[in-house]
This record gives sequence, structure tokens and C-alpha cells, in this order.
Amino acid sequence: MTETATDAQAVEPRVLVIAGSDSGGGAGIQADIKTITALDAYAATAISALTAQNTLEVSDILPVPPDFLQAQITAVLGDIGADCIKTGMLHDVPAIETVAMALQTQAPRTPVVVDPVMVAQSGAELLADSAVECLREQLLPRATLLTPNLPEAEKLLGRTLADRDARIAGARELLELGPDAVLLKGGHATEGDVLDVLADAEGTECFEAPRLPTRNTHGTGCTLASAIAAGIAQGLPVREAVVRGRAYLHEALRTARDLGQGPGPVNHRHTVRPF
Repeated sequence: MTETATDAQAVEPRVLVIAGSDSGGGAGIQADIKTITALDAYAATAISALTAQNTLEVSDILPVPPDFLQAQITAVLGDIGADCIKTGMLHDVPAIETVAMALQTQAPRTPVVVDPVMVAQSGAELLADSAVECLREQLLPRATLLTPNLPEAEKLLGRTLADRDARIAGARELLELGPDAVLLKGGHATEGDVLDVLADAEGTECFEAPRLPTRNTHGTGCTLASAIAAGIAQGLPVREAVVRGRAYLHEALRTARDLGQGPGPVNHRHTVRPF
């Protein structure tokens, strides 16, 4: 199995995405594939769960059996390989344990972006409460970059991050759970500009931007994590991949068009010229 693009046959950067499917196409595996493709990398997938959802709700979730999740990971890594792995929705303990073991045994040197998906935009729970501790103990220490939004960070830490100082401290505290770097995303805060906090061994960097006037924010977390994963797969350092990923998401939000009756998807295609 090839983990990095060093051989002559590795003609393009490869990202393996392990996440859930969104039937509405705005988040999950669908958003991941669109994002990675738009940024000129190759997306392979291992689907952890099927969801019936649209812009209004998640009406049903069907977790994939752990042995089949493992089979998908093995099929991709055993042939195509991966220069970066991105994890998204892992609905329960068996899924998290399966992915953690696969990362340890089949891709021990591959960078991993962990998006700890817990709640859908509609409010549906995508991570069982019983699985939060498993995620914290088994997956976070393997992360090259952890990308929680504000509610996810608060759940991982067990406390509220009410203001700027608390969020900066929270990002540093999340580092103690084992990831090499943390990007704490502030888009879910309701006041002021959006504040994202990047913390790693080199220190802390704050990114602030005006909040865009759009309702079309479905799948922003998946999109950003996959954009960063594509950058890492292409050889960018984590900080540079974060800067480019945020720029890609900003434009995807700015150019998003209404689709559906609720919060629609971002415009993943803004980098793509019509054929």
C-alpha cells in the first residue's frame, strides 16, 4: 500500500474521505468530493453512514456495518492510496473504533484531518452521545488537524466558550487531547465577525472575517475540512492549507445560490470554468 505520492504512478494528490452520505448533496461525502475535485485533487471515499436529508431535516440515518466500512478503507488504501485522509460523520462507537484501527494499522504516517461531526445544520444528532468519549480518546490523538465548530468544541471540552478569550483558550486546550493542530471555527457564534482560531505547537493565530449575509451555509464544515485536506495532500503545510481552505469556503459562501426551502449548500463549483 502506498501512503504518499512518491512513486511515478501517483499522478495527482489523493484524499480518502471517510464520512456519511448526504442525499441532498450539500454536506457529507457529496460536499467532500465536490470540494476536493474543485481544488484539483482526487477524492476516494469510504462511506460510514447513509442519511436521508435535505435542506430542512435529516429524516433517517443508516449506519454502515463496521466490516463493510473497513472493506472500503482497505480497498482504497490497498490500491489507490492516500496523501491525506479526512474523517467526517462517524455515527457510533463501532465506526470510530474501525476507523481508528485502520489509521493505526494501514495508514500510520498519512496526515489526517478530523472533522468531529456531531450535529447537522437542521439540529439532527449525527454522533451518538455514547460515542463522544470514544472519539476523544481514539481519534483525536491521531489527527494532524482537528476542525471542530464552536458547539463541537464545547462538547469535547465539556464547557461553554462564551467569548473570544475563552475560544482561544479552548483551542489550546483541545491540543492537549492529542491533535497536532486545532482549527476552532466560530461561524456558529451569533455575534460580531466570524472568529476562527488555529492553534498548534508554534502558537495561536486568529482569523477574523465579516459574517456574510447568506442563509446558504449547509455543509460548510465538511467543505472547509476537505479543502484543507486537499491542500495537505498537495504538499501545503497545515497553516497554508488552512488559509487557502478558508479562502475557498469564503468564495463558496459568497457565491452560493438558493436551493431548497432551508439553508442551501455553498457553491463548490466557483473554481470551475464551464466546459
